[in-house]
Amino acid sequence: MAELKDMYKTITGDTFPLEMVISFGKQRLVYKKRTWTFPDEKTGVPCIKSLRYGENPDQQAAIYELKEGNLNISGVEFIHPGEALVSAITEADMLQVGKHPGKTNLTDLDNALNILKHLMEKPVAAIMKHNNPCGVANGGTIAEAYERANMADRIAAFGGCLALNRPMDVQTAELVSANYLELVAAPEFEERTVEILSKRKNLRIVRLKKIEELAKYRDFRHLEFKSLIDGGIVLQQSQKNKIRTKEDFIPARTTFKGKEYSIDRLPTDREYEDMLFGWHVETGVTSNSVIYVKDGVTVGIGTGEQDRVGVAEIAAFKAYVKYSDALCFKKYGIPYKTFELEAEQGKKDAGLLREIDDETRRNKGGLIGSVMISDAFFPFRDGVDAGIKEGVSAIVHAGGSERDFESIEACNEANPKVAMVFTGQRLFKH
Repeated sequence: MAELKDMYKTITGDTFPLEMVISFGKQRLVYKKRTWTFPDEKTGVPCIKSLRYGENPDQQAAIYELKEGNLNISGVEFIHPGEALVSAITEADMLQVGKHPGKTNLTDLDNALNILKHLMEKPVAAIMKHNNPCGVANGGTIAEAYERANMADRIAAFGGCLALNRPMDVQTAELVSANYLELVAAPEFEERTVEILSKRKNLRIVRLKKIEELAKYRDFRHLEFKSLIDGGIVLQQSQKNKIRTKEDFIPARTTFKGKEYSIDRLPTDREYEDMLFGWHVETGVTSNSVIYVKDGVTVGIGTGEQDRVGVAEIAAFKAYVKYSDALCFKKYGIPYKTFELEAEQGKKDAGLLREIDDETRRNKGGLIGSVMISDAFFPFRDGVDAGIKEGVSAIVHAGGSERDFESIEACNEANPKVAMVFTGQRLFKH
């Protein structure tokens, strides 16, 4: 067991080349490996390092920045050199190294930026774990945004990556320092904030000034690589989110066997806001996925499932679990599971736990009045019914199923009626 613990404290290092060149016909792209000079964690001697290790401690990994060349394929122009974000982080940007960063730290940060680029109008906090969001929220201040994102899923946020789209201020730093995170990134860190955050010695603190420019990255395309076990490579261009304003949503309607079906109720302004927020968060969620959003905060996030009704139910189940945990923490200052264990041991009043459970059931895990977002169409109405059962007031999905009429009927039959819009775009992310 000691060897396993030491494994996570070891920097694997890598033997990947300092330069990588990729040719697309006559077009040539040149990448430089990003390295940093840091003191060795055991000897203190300065040494040049790339990533700590890959997805696991026994995998070498490296990160490369595009330095030369620009790709244009069939009139689609890809991102230019000089626009790097995570791959351009320098020693000066790492205000505190903590443990040397590994692949998962930086890919979590990258996906957080992928979400935040759509949400720059308001202060937003995104907490990531295993390349999926735990909690994403906006707020009147960045401190409020962080607190809401954290309370959306305190359980999963443990050991996660936090990205803010506004400078870190003292109030936010004090909230963040009370939790265990692996990495915190913001466009700037105000006076005293690094000192407060540094109480967590292993925390990586990253200043990434280009977060302030993230909105322009909505229109950039990059090239995505998928390596196969046979050594082959699948290439695809990155997706561009076509939904920018509420006018981009399409009121649900379809024709089936000559009969027209249309949604009875259009969304309210509040629902449209949550639809936009939720659809943008969906760009960073592994498919198949369904998420629930209410008042600018994720309530339940279901990721990576094989069937859509299943992921809708899992997202709802998670909403109940996170709601009861947040309720317990706010009332008694400890996690729900800790309270539950101590109640079993006779150290806490089990009646108080039942009160939390009753309140969670009454409020349906905070899902009443939420918006349900699916990254693709619902093939049957059972997924929609799963959300309506929990009290959602509006639904967003791609549309285009042969049985869209069933989903429309489910919304029109609901009491009260549920609004539904299509996006005309799928957001699969594998």
